[in-house]
Amino acid sequence: MKSRAELFSIFQKFYAEIQTKFNVSIRVLRSDNPREYFSTSFTSFMSQHGILHQLSCVHTPQQNGVAERKNRHLIETARTLLLHSHVPFHFWGDAILTACYLINHMPSSILHDQIPHSLLFPTQPLYFLPLRVFGCTCFVHTLTPGQDKLSAKATKCIFLGYSRLQKGYRCYSLDTHRYFLFADVTFFEDSPFFSSSESLPISEVLPLPYISLPSDALSRPLQVYHRRHRAVAPPLSLAEVPDDSPLVPPISPTSALSSTDHFPIALRKGNRSTRNPHPIYNFLSYHRLSSSYSAFVSTLSFISLPKSTSEALSHPGWQQAMVDEMAALHSNGTWDLVSLPPGKSTVGCCWVYTVKVGPNGQVDRLKARLVAKGYAKIYGCNYGDTFSPVAKIASVRLFLSMAAMCHWPLYQLDIKNAFLHGELLEEVYMEQPSGFVAQGEFGLVCKLRRSLYGLKQSPRAWFGCFSSVVQEFGMLRSEADHSVFYHHNSSSQCIYLVVYVDDIVITGSDQEGI
Repeated sequence: MKSRAELFSIFQKFYAEIQTKFNVSIRVLRSDNPREYFSTSFTSFMSQHGILHQLSCVHTPQQNGVAERKNRHLIETARTLLLHSHVPFHFWGDAILTACYLINHMPSSILHDQIPHSLLFPTQPLYFLPLRVFGCTCFVHTLTPGQDKLSAKATKCIFLGYSRLQKGYRCYSLDTHRYFLFADVTFFEDSPFFSSSESLPISEVLPLPYISLPSDALSRPLQVYHRRHRAVAPPLSLAEVPDDSPLVPPISPTSALSSTDHFPIALRKGNRSTRNPHPIYNFLSYHRLSSSYSAFVSTLSFISLPKSTSEALSHPGWQQAMVDEMAALHSNGTWDLVSLPPGKSTVGCCWVYTVKVGPNGQVDRLKARLVAKGYAKIYGCNYGDTFSPVAKIASVRLFLSMAAMCHWPLYQLDIKNAFLHGELLEEVYMEQPSGFVAQGEFGLVCKLRRSLYGLKQSPRAWFGCFSSVVQEFGMLRSEADHSVFYHHNSSSQCIYLVVYVDDIVITGSDQEGI
């Protein structure tokens, strides 16, 4: 919590998480006597859900011994991690999270040498990353597209713990002041990032400028200036610098840890300026383009996309595209209109518009897609696994090579509204689409049955449906690449299929089977 005012909202999320994970309800809440527990919203929530609120006597912390002992256990473990690795104390939050992770995944003598995580989730396999030394030096392998061959392929970081929602390590770079969540990390556990005599690594020490010194200055002790990760006073102007001040380069006030560094990038980035100091139309030329490509580019620049639903509905072409999309959604049985159950929340939806243009610059069709705002969903509550296998580039090359050498025909397929064929296992409620609210059913919401575009689990649900249907045809899935399917019949004829999300290519010698 950044402040105690967040107590009620965090407790509501915790209550929902307990109900979803363990299918149980909280019966008793025991706490001390801060005023946040006696707010109107908190007390009404407790009475509404039948939770008994037990309080300890004032100035009697021993009555709440379980919480006090666990708090001491976490603090002592975190303090040990910080002091042993010489990590600055402003990383105490990462040390607390790491201490909690280690306690939950290591045998406990109180539990007869059993692991707390295994007792809490007996049916789930205990998987966790190999434990590493907190505060050691590590290198995160960042293969960013667009780098040249001589660019650095790794970033030097400090290891600060483990991710709760991803199977990866939490590493922090002091150069870029950002966190990395990666599994491909090389550790130097015998090399701490911070030495015992420094609060910052050697790379953070500013080099002194080369200046001429008087003869009596050689006997003075050398001063080393560090870059401090806290706000400093604004630099003095040249007129205000005293004559006897040391010649040190100006220090820019930077913050070592931002309170929003752990948020997704969509929440961390601020509003961008709409004014471009160097508009591209002042430097762009079309005179070297071919006639067909020039027509194509001109068509792209000429067509404008609707900025709102009302604007799209006022255009006959866009209106027909939206009607076609709604017809496809209804024909697939994407949702049912129901009343929102108590305690459930809805996700929003929006219309996304695209112009499909042919190679000669002519408009093929106008396309409207209804997309759910899946970014508002909560992991473990209304979505789980999201990964969908895609074909490896080596499999695609081998696939095309076999077709070329054996003179097999190639068939390319694209599934229309592919994600709508995936069965949605989670309980997700969505608002009715803007401009298409059912008449007389204004207060109802859409209970999704199909994996609509925009939901985080849609790619995986679609691939599961496609994989099961293809295997019903008698095809087998490759163990080397799960996106490749094959079939061999008794007459030594074969069929091969490779899928990349919703793009499918089929080849083989069995023309009738294909």
